[in-house]
Amino acid sequence: MNATAKFWDGIAEKYARTPVRDMESYEHTLRRTASYLKSSDKVLELGCGTGTTALKLAPNVAEIVASDVSAGMLAVGARKAAEQSATNVSFVEAEAGNPPEGPFDAVLAFNLLHLVEDLDGTLAKVRNTLKPGGLFVSKTFCAPKNGSLRYRFMRMVVPVMQVFGKAPFVRFMSEAELDAAIKRAGFEFVERDSFPVKDARRFVVARRI
Repeated sequence: MNATAKFWDGIAEKYARTPVRDMESYEHTLRRTASYLKSSDKVLELGCGTGTTALKLAPNVAEIVASDVSAGMLAVGARKAAEQSATNVSFVEAEAGNPPEGPFDAVLAFNLLHLVEDLDGTLAKVRNTLKPGGLFVSKTFCAPKNGSLRYRFMRMVVPVMQVFGKAPFVRFMSEAELDAAIKRAGFEFVERDSFPVKDARRFVVARRI
């Protein structure tokens, strides 16, 4: 088991019990994402965690393959799927850089790309997993433009926490750096936004070209 999987396995149950901090923004993300999905789509979610988003989007598509590096997270997700009688969601253990084999109509990655060490390699794999013209939908933590006190504190504290196994790898990148990486991987942008105003996340919909 690698260090990343071990970290997320250790917090899986606690993570599942933690409420969404900003429900309004989360629901907005779900609505925007669902607007791009069709009932015939086969969808892959990378870094699905405990499966909450996959289960919420499942009624909009034919099938969702929910993948994560953490077996502990996936076990919680499978349990939730059984409780909800969700028959079109499957859970697969896989790293973002080595995703399940497609092709998929859409690939989703929420709150994930800043945790990926090989961003260019992962985005290239995402593109290859999509059908021609398929969509990549992501929402990613990026460095705030105003350099908030909270962000500066994170930059100091996270490396210390990593030494003690209390934090995963975190990439501190700007929105421009993220956009450039997605474009470099062979995508054209369909939609770009950042919300909420405070503690914004970068929402991107990009099409494979």
